[in-house]
Amino acid sequence: MTTTTLAALVPLLPFLGAAAGLLLGRTAPGFVRPLAVLPTLAALVLAAIVAVRQGGNASLDAATELTPTGSVPIELSLHIDGFAALVAVLVGLVATCVQIYSTGYLREDPRYPSYAALVSLFTSAMLLVVYSGDLIVLLVGWEVMGICSYFLVGHYWETPEARAASIKAFLVTKLGDVPFLIGLFALATDAGSFQITKVLGTVAHGGLDHPTLVALLLLAGVAGKSAQFPLHTWLPDAMAGPTPVSALIHAATMVAAGVYFVARLLPVFEASSAAMIVLAAMAAVTMVGSGLAALAQDDIKRVLAYSTMGQLGYMTGALAVGDRGAAVFHLLSHGAFKALLFLAAGVIIHAAGTNSLAAMSRMSHLRDRIPDAYWTMTVALLALAAIPPFSGFFSKESVLGAAEHVTEGHTGHAPGAAGWIVLVAGLLTALLTAAYATRLWLLTFYGRGAEAPDHGRQPLTMTVVLWVLAVPSLALGGFAYRTLPDWFDGNDLAPTLTTSVLGTGMTLAGALVTYAAWRHLAGLTARVPLGAVAAHPEGDAGLVEAEAIATHAPAYGDVASAPDPADPGRLLLGPLHRHAAVGFHLDAVYQNLCVRPVLAGASLVRFLDREVVDTYVRGAGALPRWLGTAVRRAQTGNLQTYVSALLAGTVVLAVAALLVASGA
Repeated sequence: MTTTTLAALVPLLPFLGAAAGLLLGRTAPGFVRPLAVLPTLAALVLAAIVAVRQGGNASLDAATELTPTGSVPIELSLHIDGFAALVAVLVGLVATCVQIYSTGYLREDPRYPSYAALVSLFTSAMLLVVYSGDLIVLLVGWEVMGICSYFLVGHYWETPEARAASIKAFLVTKLGDVPFLIGLFALATDAGSFQITKVLGTVAHGGLDHPTLVALLLLAGVAGKSAQFPLHTWLPDAMAGPTPVSALIHAATMVAAGVYFVARLLPVFEASSAAMIVLAAMAAVTMVGSGLAALAQDDIKRVLAYSTMGQLGYMTGALAVGDRGAAVFHLLSHGAFKALLFLAAGVIIHAAGTNSLAAMSRMSHLRDRIPDAYWTMTVALLALAAIPPFSGFFSKESVLGAAEHVTEGHTGHAPGAAGWIVLVAGLLTALLTAAYATRLWLLTFYGRGAEAPDHGRQPLTMTVVLWVLAVPSLALGGFAYRTLPDWFDGNDLAPTLTTSVLGTGMTLAGALVTYAAWRHLAGLTARVPLGAVAAHPEGDAGLVEAEAIATHAPAYGDVASAPDPADPGRLLLGPLHRHAAVGFHLDAVYQNLCVRPVLAGASLVRFLDREVVDTYVRGAGALPRWLGTAVRRAQTGNLQTYVSALLAGTVVLAVAALLVASGA
């Protein structure tokens, strides 16, 4: 079987599995789980075969005209280079792990058949984006992922949080997709084709008439899909969906699509220095802001959500300095350890028996109860914090190294300002990442919160997946940075001495400061009973230590349900904590700048429609009605009345005739 045929089957198999799962979900429930796992697993195997055959050599291109348009043709085409081949393997691996994991996580869920089918459709759409060589076909997969995310985030539609989160995710991403669509048409108009290879050829020959405008329009869609500032607000709320969905969205689909798109069309963005500066600034604000916000969150999934935004910021930062190899390298390593983090968080939530007990401050004694989650999440957090030799260290250092090269003027693909922006923000984010990763680990596994009920041992399908993902989280980076340049553009991905020392130093500083703050607060709470804190929320002149603790923990009447007061995040952020906890009030800004004006405009239109337009309509109908009433009353059916009226009319006409005659 040819490589082209195998590649066409990769997105097709999950799509067929989704269709079959929806059709047989009620009539043959025994087939639901095999239809969820096997097509996705087969797609993973085929994607791996395609990657081996492609081998980082010349790209595989195949195209056939999908439909005649009379102008710019739309083609069903494949464009598989080293980037596409490896990203497809990542998508298949994470999707297969999520499907296997979900068979245990949602084993009692009555809506599992539709859930599994949507996950398969989600996977198929992302694989279509990865392999597609035509921008319109890519757009189809792009939008299918949007509708899948709407349904999956709103899986628990009984809860208002899930309903609101699904609507918000859909609307915010669509807000970016409108200019994105305009940008695609503008790009195809300049290139005369939607085919990616022809678009890149046009860019190489300077054929873009308005490169800055096109790039900025496309960046709006990328910001929405990949949750970058300022269209990132949907991602933390999307945690209302099932945890395996979060793993899929954050590790291999949806948010990865925006980064992959920019990597795919990077020359389009490099054609405009202004667009590269905007991309660098967007990455920097996202990295630093999400790091501060993650340090203030109590829900474990929201911490990981903000973490995803920050890591995506590293990827867009690498693209802003013109190194798509570093960006996709970090995309691959991040996909492994972020999927592991979310699925381990799912084990923690599953151990508590409910999706609502994800507050880290209320966790206690989890290390011994769920050892698989403890050890694998520790590996994933070390990778997230970029501790050598874990995978995140090598991929993150490749980003910082690329930024350093730009600041030194070693590349002409990006302005030097973009390099400085990404480098400074990346180093600061390394400190923040280590801080919130350490805080998450301490509060989750060593916390002093309320004891959650023990719901027994976790299903084997859940724990096995954790250990499978722990392998690339630990070993991928050291292997990949030597081999990936042959698959990518040939740029060196090895860590550089300067950024490695600075980045690792910032990481260790963040981890040590957070641990010291936690030990300090834990020591205070150990000497003062938690009941004293709960009884004296404002502090007491005679209890200095209780007063210190009370400033970092709210009062709870029931001590058994009180959260762990030893939260280093409150101490480290100080007065910034309450702002960071709500995402720096960006939702409130949108509420005042966007939502309220739209609602006010809608109220005005409704008033004009009811009080002005309807008034004219009612008036236009009332006049004939009144005339009809008058005429109807004249029709009495009395012959004498008719004769009298006739005579009266005759007299009136006669008098009128006489007056006219006399006047003449």
